[in-house]
Amino acid sequence: MIKILLLQIRNEQRVRQEELNSFVQFSGLSLAHFTVLNVFDRPLFDHSVLEDYDALMVGGASEASVLEPDNYPFIHSCVRLLSHCIDIALPVFASCFGFQLAVLALGGKIIRDKKDFEMGSIPISLSAAAKSDLLFADTEDNFLAVAVHRERAPTLPKQCQLLAYTKACPHAFKVKDKPFWAFQFHPEVDRTILVERLTIYKSHYTQGDQHLDEILSSAQETPESNALVRKFVDRVLFT
Repeated sequence: MIKILLLQIRNEQRVRQEELNSFVQFSGLSLAHFTVLNVFDRPLFDHSVLEDYDALMVGGASEASVLEPDNYPFIHSCVRLLSHCIDIALPVFASCFGFQLAVLALGGKIIRDKKDFEMGSIPISLSAAAKSDLLFADTEDNFLAVAVHRERAPTLPKQCQLLAYTKACPHAFKVKDKPFWAFQFHPEVDRTILVERLTIYKSHYTQGDQHLDEILSSAQETPESNALVRKFVDRVLFT
């Protein structure tokens, strides 16, 4: 049976369960395939946590920043773990915060936007390289995806193949010659989950109830984005 380790960066109990359920739902697998390592519970760990696992998935975060390793000691553990995954070619599917950790693991840079950051259901453009990518080859250009992030990578490290982007930043890449994909948007989040999660974290991202209502009223379904989780399982783990 395929065994997946979900590296989770969530402190809010409701979101912990919701995020796990989302990865399970969109992967097409069952809960029995997943084990969770939550870094708020276990901030210090090494690559031995990967033993006996076929893949690593990494979720998002709204209660931590990759730019504040002194405040969140698990950042160092996470970066080293992703670097090890690249070294041993372990399949990785990294979402949002996981994307940012991956950029750091590859020697890249993350910056913070104090205002006008991407939030909601947004159109994502595909690069020319996406046409031959294992996950993106049959994805429509300008597909909709959920993005909620105040930090971003202005450029990608040289080891990365750009697959998707917006005007603001790169949004998906594959590490060259490795089964490692990272997404600044959230493939594991659909419209319903976006509404639930932004409502919980409204003080983190919005300017109040009116702003929240504006974002949620414009939210749309994101089937092309959500399909990427299952494609990773079917085309990478089951081949």
